[in-house]
Amino acid sequence: MGVKPDHWIRKMALEQGMIEPFVDSQVRNGVISYGVSSYGYDIRVADEYKIFTNVYSAIVDPKQFDPRSMVDFKGDVCVIPPNSFALARTVEYFRIPRSILTLCVGKSTYARCGIIVNVTPFEPEWEGYVTLEISNTTPLPAKIYSNEGIAQVVFFEGDEMCEISYADKKGKYQKQESIALPKI
Repeated sequence: MGVKPDHWIRKMALEQGMIEPFVDSQVRNGVISYGVSSYGYDIRVADEYKIFTNVYSAIVDPKQFDPRSMVDFKGDVCVIPPNSFALARTVEYFRIPRSILTLCVGKSTYARCGIIVNVTPFEPEWEGYVTLEISNTTPLPAKIYSNEGIAQVVFFEGDEMCEISYADKKGKYQKQESIALPKI
């Protein structure tokens, strides 16, 4: 299994629609960077968020998630309360080829501010907008800038095709169009 370089990412994005919209270079002027990088792609966070709240004293249960635990927000800047988190989605829509697996890690600009981004791997033949979990680990409110970089996706190609892809097993988060809450 090997990491895929920038020219491969460009080719797959432009010829096969792997990333849409696709930014062919690194955008950096006055923003948290996004676009293609040496061995990955820096994704952007859209302007739609679900911010965790304890207004209804709900219990967080991944098997029976109460949507009242989240408050919807749309805007250019999202403020995540201290020691809390928000769900968001990417600006980019992904179509992962059958021979590819990705890992996604938060950008260092946010990490140095105590903001951690968690995303599970994009499995072979998964497609959709990525749901992002953004944690504010600090005792202070934290700003997230919409339509700017939030995390980097690194693409790995297997030596062989996988036997069962995400599409084959009809994964529950396939082709998600918005922020997806937990489901079983």
